[in-house]
Amino acid sequence: MAQLLTADMEHGKTMAICQYGGEFASNSDGSLTYAGGEAHIIDIDHGMLFDDLKSEIASLFSIDISTMSIKYFLPNNKRTLITVSGDKDLKRMVNFYANSETLDVYVLNKANNRETRNTIEDSGTSIAPADRNVRQRKRASVGKNGNRAAGTRINVADGAFTAAIGAASENGRKRLITTVERLNSGSTATDCSATIITTPTSVAVAVRQPPADNNECDYNREIGSIISDLGVSVTSSVVPYSPNDDVMYIGQEFDNVKVFRDELCKYAFLKGFKYKFIKNEHARLTAKCAEENCPWRIHASQSSRKKTFVVKKIDNAHTCKLGCTKDRRATPQWLASIIKDKLRESPHLRPKDIVADLFRDYGISLNYHQAWRGKELAQKELFTLHEEACNQLPWFCQQIIETNPGSVAMLAATADSKFRRVFVSFHASLHGFEHGCRPILFLDKIPLKTNLQWKLLAAAAVDADDGIFPVAFAAVESETYDSWLWFLLQLKYAVTTSHAITFVTHKQKGLEEVVPHVFEDSFHSYCLNQLMEDFLVELKKGMWSEKTKDALIDDFKNAAYSCNVEDFNVHIESIRSVSKDVADWVIASKPEHWSNALFKGQRYDHYSPQIVKSFGSWIPVKHESSVVLILDALREKLMEVMHARQDSSKTWEDILTPVMEEKLKKEIPKAAHYVVCSSDTLFEVRWNSVNVVNIGTWECTCRRWQMTGLPCTHALTVFDRIGKNMYDYCSRYFTTEMYRITYSEPIHPIPDVERISSIFKNSYPPRTNRPPDRPRRKRINPNKTTIRPLRCSRCKMVGHNKATCEAFL
Repeated sequence: MAQLLTADMEHGKTMAICQYGGEFASNSDGSLTYAGGEAHIIDIDHGMLFDDLKSEIASLFSIDISTMSIKYFLPNNKRTLITVSGDKDLKRMVNFYANSETLDVYVLNKANNRETRNTIEDSGTSIAPADRNVRQRKRASVGKNGNRAAGTRINVADGAFTAAIGAASENGRKRLITTVERLNSGSTATDCSATIITTPTSVAVAVRQPPADNNECDYNREIGSIISDLGVSVTSSVVPYSPNDDVMYIGQEFDNVKVFRDELCKYAFLKGFKYKFIKNEHARLTAKCAEENCPWRIHASQSSRKKTFVVKKIDNAHTCKLGCTKDRRATPQWLASIIKDKLRESPHLRPKDIVADLFRDYGISLNYHQAWRGKELAQKELFTLHEEACNQLPWFCQQIIETNPGSVAMLAATADSKFRRVFVSFHASLHGFEHGCRPILFLDKIPLKTNLQWKLLAAAAVDADDGIFPVAFAAVESETYDSWLWFLLQLKYAVTTSHAITFVTHKQKGLEEVVPHVFEDSFHSYCLNQLMEDFLVELKKGMWSEKTKDALIDDFKNAAYSCNVEDFNVHIESIRSVSKDVADWVIASKPEHWSNALFKGQRYDHYSPQIVKSFGSWIPVKHESSVVLILDALREKLMEVMHARQDSSKTWEDILTPVMEEKLKKEIPKAAHYVVCSSDTLFEVRWNSVNVVNIGTWECTCRRWQMTGLPCTHALTVFDRIGKNMYDYCSRYFTTEMYRITYSEPIHPIPDVERISSIFKNSYPPRTNRPPDRPRRKRINPNKTTIRPLRCSRCKMVGHNKATCEAFL
């Protein structure tokens, strides 16, 4: 490891003390400290590229640049390491510490990629159980001083039960505390008590015992047991071995001896040789090439300090003929361990694709049935991992509440305790939305790249600089009317703003009915992009030329952006002159929800919830295997973004944020030609048309001032005429002050996320989906003699087999 300590920041350069070979130590509060190693002094130019920095460090200490990973701590946070992976990350890191005298940077080995996991393990961190005997209470409303008064909890009835988790912050922000409410009217008090979530007193990772020592055993017998060693830990702290990384070297670290055995098997397949064990123990392992007189040999043992398995010695020379071994074979269990990694990346990978991939990567020839069987075993393992991940949810939700007081975390499960949904909203997000953002929320689904088990729903706002601001997330079993209803009920409980909220959503998946049902006094705007797509589909029904279609499309857009009813009617009549059916379709699409002329709320020139989909880039593919890791990836990225924006706003000197300042300045030149006739507060502005500006009510007959929150060109003309300050008439939601309030509350890290245990008294396995299409019906032949009934190995019922099973599990 290496540490860079800033010693001088004059003239755009940093004199840094580069330390290498030290170790991390864990403190009692969970923070980390670094000590030891040798030291050298280097200069870091503020314009230095990331590759140049890596090259200089690599040459200084003879470190392999391909295995180098540079990380740092956020200010006032010594628990979570942030990765620097490019020039932008490097500049962002420097900006974080622009006003600091020191900057600590750590260089780790990518093959290790353990970050803080080992030190947390060494610290013996334990998680105290939450008090379950706490009554439910509604999230309090906000008073003038920011405190909250007590209220009653909103009941969520979805035919199952809801495990709601919450906490109370010091400023009186009362949230829900761990409890479970049985909502099934047929359940008894005994049933209800049986479903209460219990949190273990400590967090421990289940570790199986290694197999008995097998000296001089052929590795082909070893690979049959690999599958029992995989899947114990829900998340591996070591980067998965890739066929492109066909090397082993001294100092390479693995999570434990079982992982090392697995990687050694893969390595041997890639190189095309057999090996046998000289020592095969829990703390040490030695293997050599099975060919006589071949010097290849490797020795690895457990590191007592890091608790990892480290390669200590290796002789990579082979005198045997690599790739010519004829009797190499792969058991179904070993193949399943390989296929499992492929299924994480491509859940719908077909057996014939598996055959091609394994032959290309490992030189293994399989038939279709062998690949199908290996895929089946891998899917069972992935389901087990998924079930273990669901078991972690109560612990994770409790940690959110403990580390971020004032946050909201909700769990929902079916009557048989199978996980269905989880809702998370951090205190920093709720505070930022309620005190600094415009009362507008965008609802949409976040696309996941590989995970098909969950659907990720989100509610987001926009800050004073028009940047996206996440408010709440939820992982649900499917995107339906029921799941959106549950999500909005939790959102209504979490958000306590006194303003009427404008929602921007699609019309699909029941949102058209759910939003006004839950938020009665809100304004609901439909996505204009989706309406445009529907309009294009409607145009395909007619036999019009492309020129006519383009004219109809322009009329539809102009009708949407028209600021008054007269202009809206003009464009509708223009459409009607071409096609009455198309005009009727436009009127039937409820223009009061998408046209500026008829919409009653304020959208601030935002017409689509597409910005929510950008959250998909916040979630690495490797984290999509676990709902806990998905939510924690969002938390980690949100923590980084909020700190970066808070830090960048410290240099702003204008009243408005940069984006809003630019928008306002673009309107000023347009006001040069207007003629103004005035009274006390009413002003008549003339040019091609006549508009009346009322500076007392902040209104103009063009309606742009009311819709955007920024003065229109007519109002700017009046301000220039009477000597008024235009910034006094801009919405407060666009000021730098409101921007800083939005990001004033931090999000705190959650310790031990990668080491959470899968051993909980409550089980929350995933809920499987019903197969698509209509259920098949099989007629009974009365003339056929009685035979042994067919029994399904999946649900244990008779009358069908596993291939046609339609049961929910």
